[in-house]
Amino acid sequence: MATKVLTLVGSLRAGSTNLQLAEAAAHHNPEGVEVTVFSGLENIPFYNEDRDIEGQVPASALELRAAAEAADAVLLVSPEYNGTMTAVLKNAIDWLSRPFGAGALKDLPAVVIGTAFGQYGGVWAQDEARKALGIAGAKVLEDAKLSIPNSVVRFAETHPKDDTEVAEQVAAVLEALREVAAQN
Repeated sequence: MATKVLTLVGSLRAGSTNLQLAEAAAHHNPEGVEVTVFSGLENIPFYNEDRDIEGQVPASALELRAAAEAADAVLLVSPEYNGTMTAVLKNAIDWLSRPFGAGALKDLPAVVIGTAFGQYGGVWAQDEARKALGIAGAKVLEDAKLSIPNSVVRFAETHPKDDTEVAEQVAAVLEALREVAAQN
């Protein structure tokens, strides 16, 4: 049985290099790993506990929760905006963290990767995302990391899935997720 990896992309741009990195993960998934890139994060309203009541939860948030509950692991692909993760990614984590202590992320293996224009590849954003995931109850793999700097230049003419180094690194991250998910 394949390990199901739910992938959430923190950029909403159609030409996002982080979306392309998620596509590379889906393309270079190791045997025994099934990668699904979730679409629709832009349709989920900001988390509001007043709306998180049975019968009032927005359908888009229910869809996200159902996708996470059906997954064996989570892969976040995060750009860096002003030194941190994007609001859309933080919002997804917030919806998945509730009810606190029993949300859809509880004990789910999780990895954060990403690419950014700067020289560090978005490591601050990825660190913030790992922190939020851990607080939300996910089992964050601290050693499985991938930060790709200078994305605009590196991927100007090459899609990340066609970059041999990226393909190997993405496959290694997914293999780490598979190994931890198999222990759950």
